[in-house]
Amino acid sequence: MSDVKVVDFPDGRVEMQGAPEGSPLYNHDLAPTTLDRRKWTTYNYAALWISMAHCIPTYMLASGLIASGMSWGQAIFTILLGNLIVLIPILLNSHPGTKYGIPFPVFARASYGVYGANLPALMRALVACGWFGIQTWIGGMGIHTLLVTLVPGWDKWGGHFMGQSAGAWVAFLACWALHMAIIFYGMEVVRVFENWAAPAVLVMALVLLVWIVQEAKGLGPILAKPSKFQSMAEFWPVFIPSLTAMIGFWSTLSLNMPDFTRFSKDQRAQVVGQAVALPTTMAIFAAMGVIITSAAAIVFPHLNPADAWDPVKLVGQFTQPLVVLLSIVTILVATVSVNIAANVVSPANDFSNAFPRYIDFRTGGLITGVVGILIMPWKLLENAVTYFGFLVTYSGGLGSIAAVMVVDYWIVRRTRLALADLYVPDGRYAYNAGWNWRAVAATALGCLAAWIGIWVPALAWLKDFGWFVGAFVAGLAYWLLMPRSAEAPSPATAI
Repeated sequence: MSDVKVVDFPDGRVEMQGAPEGSPLYNHDLAPTTLDRRKWTTYNYAALWISMAHCIPTYMLASGLIASGMSWGQAIFTILLGNLIVLIPILLNSHPGTKYGIPFPVFARASYGVYGANLPALMRALVACGWFGIQTWIGGMGIHTLLVTLVPGWDKWGGHFMGQSAGAWVAFLACWALHMAIIFYGMEVVRVFENWAAPAVLVMALVLLVWIVQEAKGLGPILAKPSKFQSMAEFWPVFIPSLTAMIGFWSTLSLNMPDFTRFSKDQRAQVVGQAVALPTTMAIFAAMGVIITSAAAIVFPHLNPADAWDPVKLVGQFTQPLVVLLSIVTILVATVSVNIAANVVSPANDFSNAFPRYIDFRTGGLITGVVGILIMPWKLLENAVTYFGFLVTYSGGLGSIAAVMVVDYWIVRRTRLALADLYVPDGRYAYNAGWNWRAVAATALGCLAAWIGIWVPALAWLKDFGWFVGAFVAGLAYWLLMPRSAEAPSPATAI
């Protein structure tokens, strides 16, 4: 380690100069980002969130809430509030990425230990693999819809397998291969792709919105439909699990935003970009989904109401090949942009963290793609109950992890980390054989509190508050268990 130096710059950022090349915890993809590579601006982070929020699941979020009995206004309010809440841990866990240039799994080493960090990293990675599969399946069905329009008999050939036509499987695998091709070229390509994907998707969504409202000669019946809840006593039991599901939607990013903020030019760029773009874009795009679906009920009266909430099936109602082509390209760009940013970058880093010498970013991305298929995303999308149950359940576990990391970084260490020690097995974060049992115990307690309602019916209500319960219990437990002496010294020293 004598050739490694850590320098604290006046603007608050820290750089590690040199590399512990012989360490089993170090590789090029996990190394701290050097200052000359920290180029992302406020626009880059705003574009990142706009492109991630402009996705099919966001468009469809309000449908599940309206189906549960909410008015469109209550649904949009629930989505907005959930995103404002999850923005708090997102920003808190973004800070160390910008300050130290480290990705999420390396940041987790400070609280969980240099080997214990694999626990939160792999928990988060498995959730991301599920989301990767869901998004890729949606994109594949978009390609399938396009081919059905352009190629006569596309949905007839090859028979069926696992309830889907051969054509649907070919389209799914084509979408999968597109994701792998982008990942092959690395993070700089991701940044460029997100920059142009964000405005392109927004423009096309606005075009569809204006066209369908004009065709319907109004906004349609959904906006006029009142809430079925007559009192707060009726509304509350539906609102709380729905709010938890909204938080669960982006709770993955509340952990791994350092994977992106490590490239920020300063703290202001990532804070402003995220704070402005995330809640506003989610609320606006969900509202656009409500309006388009409401108007579609007039334009396509024969369309099943449940299918009207699925833009891929909605596009399938058009007969003009050019309209279908432009619409599907927009859906595909939206799907790929969010999938790469939210569901491939993090697990690729997470798998690399588990085996730094054998798995790099590209190999980790390939593993994510394979696991995303094995999870069978078409099953998760079968109905709204399964989908929302998926969101609520995993939010409890990720909330527990987020709380441990926030308490460790902001309260125990007061934002000071010994940067070089994050990359060696015998440094400050070795704890007990590389594991911090306090962080593991706190996370286990948070998960138990959030999930116990699955097995104990009398405590089922705790599951509805899963993210809140997990975060509170884990954060409190870690604060009580962790000695204040864990605080690291100033990193502005040669090591």
